Amino acid sequence: MTRKFLFVLGSARPEGNTEILTRKAAEQLPSDVEQRWLSLADLPLPDFEDRRHDDTRPRARPRPVGDNEAVLLDATLEATDIVIASPLYWYSVSATVKRYLDYWDAWLETPEIDFKGTLEGRTLWGVTALAHREEEVAEPLIGTLRNTAAFFPMHFGGVLLGNGTRPGHVLADDESLARAKTFFAQEPPLARYPYDKG
Repeated sequence: MTRKFLFVLGSARPEGNTEILTRKAAEQLPSDVEQRWLSLADLPLPDFEDRRHDDTRPRARPRPVGDNEAVLLDATLEATDIVIASPLYWYSVSATVKRYLDYWDAWLETPEIDFKGTLEGRTLWGVTALAHREEEVAEPLIGTLRNTAAFFPMHFGGVLLGNGTRPGHVLADDESLARAKTFFAQEPPLARYPYDKG
């Protein structure tokens, strides 16, 4: 299967440090790997509604058509590799990324697409820029993505971390730029929940 990378940009501003670092990593991908870049700021989603225990409406959801949700769903289903590029906002993913992931729950309730079966075995990656030098503060973001991947289960390539506050500062982070050169070259394992020692 030809690899198709979907880059989901979750920053509140364009061309920030997270996006810069993500593009540096993507430059290393082979030329035959398809890349699609989507900014969640350009594809806003409505507030997510959890219908799982609402007896007044059917639990199953129709497949979205012709709106931002449909664009994001189709792109997600087509991708072999999904890259969540989210700055570290209050120690986790941005609000737009969280909303996008909440919609994964809705898509699990869309029978015709078999969302869980489709994503099983594919790969989830993360990229984030943070102001702290102490990378431990990104653990909540890393855990969110790792546990999301473990649910399906997907492979998890980990999170490429960079340091920067003002736009462009990450270009001075030589260590993260060096890691970016080989980040997508690894063979990620299947994700596991932290309690799964088997």
